[in-house]
Amino acid sequence: MADNKIFAGPRVRRLRSELKLTQSAMAAELGISPSYLNLVERSQRPLTVQLLLKLAQTYQVDLAAFQVGGREAMLGDLKAVFSDPLLVGEVPGPQEVLEVVEAAPNAATGVIKLYRAYKELETRLSDLSGLLAERGKITESVGSRRPIDEVREVFEGRGNHYPALDSAAEALHAQLPAGDDLRGALRLWLRQTHEVAVRILPVDTMPNWRRRFDRHSRRLFLSERLLPADALREIAMEVVGLHMADALEAEVQSFGFSSAEARRLARFELTRYCAHALMMPYAAFQSAAEKNAYDIDVLAARFQVSFEQAANRLTTLQRQSAPGVPFFMMEVDQAGNRFRRAGAQGFPARRFGGGCTKLSVHAAFLESGRVLVETVELPDGGQFLTIARTLEGLRAGFAERPRRTAVLLACDVSYKDRLVYGALAAAPPVLIGPACKVCERQACLARAEPPLTRPLGLDSWVSGLSAFDF
Repeated sequence: MADNKIFAGPRVRRLRSELKLTQSAMAAELGISPSYLNLVERSQRPLTVQLLLKLAQTYQVDLAAFQVGGREAMLGDLKAVFSDPLLVGEVPGPQEVLEVVEAAPNAATGVIKLYRAYKELETRLSDLSGLLAERGKITESVGSRRPIDEVREVFEGRGNHYPALDSAAEALHAQLPAGDDLRGALRLWLRQTHEVAVRILPVDTMPNWRRRFDRHSRRLFLSERLLPADALREIAMEVVGLHMADALEAEVQSFGFSSAEARRLARFELTRYCAHALMMPYAAFQSAAEKNAYDIDVLAARFQVSFEQAANRLTTLQRQSAPGVPFFMMEVDQAGNRFRRAGAQGFPARRFGGGCTKLSVHAAFLESGRVLVETVELPDGGQFLTIARTLEGLRAGFAERPRRTAVLLACDVSYKDRLVYGALAAAPPVLIGPACKVCERQACLARAEPPLTRPLGLDSWVSGLSAFDF
């Protein structure tokens, strides 16, 4: 029963202040002593059922205002406010948030309303910035940026090719023993060069990591969840992290990121890049890609990598002496969240966008493992050849529900004759847009949001194909 007691002192005190009553006057009207009311207002005594009913009858107030549920809801909202990257660290812990809710509920409500207005304004400004970017206008970033946002902005905006890292990885590959067993060669290199042994551990022993290096025992642990190609990449990342540390650090410093966390995230992305370059050396991979008309499945089998790894590597083939087709790619999950975008010349966000629901990368989840090839056409008439397929991801247990993703690889349609997929794109192009908010295609059956650029058509006599006709 102790858990059901209601301590609502600040609410009682606020009610008394609104009524402009002294403690003595309110106590007299409620039939209690001023000292008892004082204890109630300081939350040193709970509100009894009789006192709650007396408050409701005397001052015509809603009993719901004194319920714990309202306090819990406000506490949850305020915790969400202070978990924002802009405010995290401003309060030492949840106890102080609770004290704010208890002592100053009106102020807490005001903070929550202000934060909601701020987030709404931030979203609108972000939409406006995207619209201006679509029209070729450069805008300053608005609102607070997380380190991951800063890193993504830099990596997505530049070409996905790092000549110095590519050459260093290619030179390292040349030092490895010749043969088809790259995984065995890398394990041997780790053992001979750094006395590091590689071990595969079961899920119950290493439940939270894909890879962990124990510096004391000189052992590299890999999770049994990893598919062979992913395990190979984890080993390769450890190798390049040890062998190319200086080159990686120099590349990271060249970006001028504003925080240590951003530099750490960038180092991880570049280490991943180097691992792909080690697994698929530039000259050999580019030559195989040209000879096999960029057939991703053939390349994946040739280099013993995954579909995603081969597709990712195709976006990096921009060496001046031997350039490949300028691909760009993005990876999304089942909910449509885009969390990886890159391109040979940067991801073309201004033109292609990547936010259209009609892109085949979303349909790929309905046909797991199948390669979907389409030609798409943007409102400006530009056409792209797109290749989409689901990815395998980590092995999961029966009771687990991991995030599954799909990858979209695309290039300008003018390159289709160089690709094995070109003949499959003979059907009329799919009409897409960069994103619903900046797309002005009329009567789109897939429209999810109204465009920012046009007013909605609010005609009660007409019902269009979309809920957001304009």
